[in-house]
Amino acid sequence: MMATASKSKGHQKGGDETTVRERILEAAFAAFMKSGYATTSMLEIATRARVSKRELYAQVGNKQEMLIACISERANRLDVPAALPVLRDRETLEQVLASFGTKLVREISDPTVIAVFRLAIAEAVQAPEVAHALNSIGREASRAALRKIMASAQASGLLTGRPAELAEQFSGLLWGHLMVSLLLGVAERPNPREIAGRARDAAAAFLQLHPLPNDAPAC
Repeated sequence: MMATASKSKGHQKGGDETTVRERILEAAFAAFMKSGYATTSMLEIATRARVSKRELYAQVGNKQEMLIACISERANRLDVPAALPVLRDRETLEQVLASFGTKLVREISDPTVIAVFRLAIAEAVQAPEVAHALNSIGREASRAALRKIMASAQASGLLTGRPAELAEQFSGLLWGHLMVSLLLGVAERPNPREIAGRARDAAAAFLQLHPLPNDAPAC
């Protein structure tokens, strides 16, 4: 019985620590958005999170580690599932690209993520580490996932070319001018139906640009 109680207490403590960490990261992100990364102090974050500065460092670390944790949490949602369908035909490839494209636009067009991009731009001079973290953690997650899909398609003989270049081409077709418009605040975030349509159109256009050798039109 004591062992059970001890285990329950330990589980509760672990849960409490998770809650405190989440509260700290939420407070840090809110402070970064309000005051800017460079000028936000650890005291301000601790006050917002209702913890001591000592607990702040123990739970998360310094300010840069908080920034990385905030970005990483979102970046993890842009990974390709381990159970990626076997790409045996172009129809499956088109479905996978459309599905991933939908997920990508949905996640990145989220107002919170757009706010992070704006923060990185605003802090480019005073705190370039914001942009570096966003690029190496956040943006790299989606690029790596797309490269993985393209490499799988190439291995199955469904595409030719370098996976990195193919991934960039698909991204260009998927986003067009949308990202710049969202950053400037001159466009509304597309609704789920519009996002899905955009992804399907990008996948279809991409495959038209990269026909199989035996599908290429005769000269």
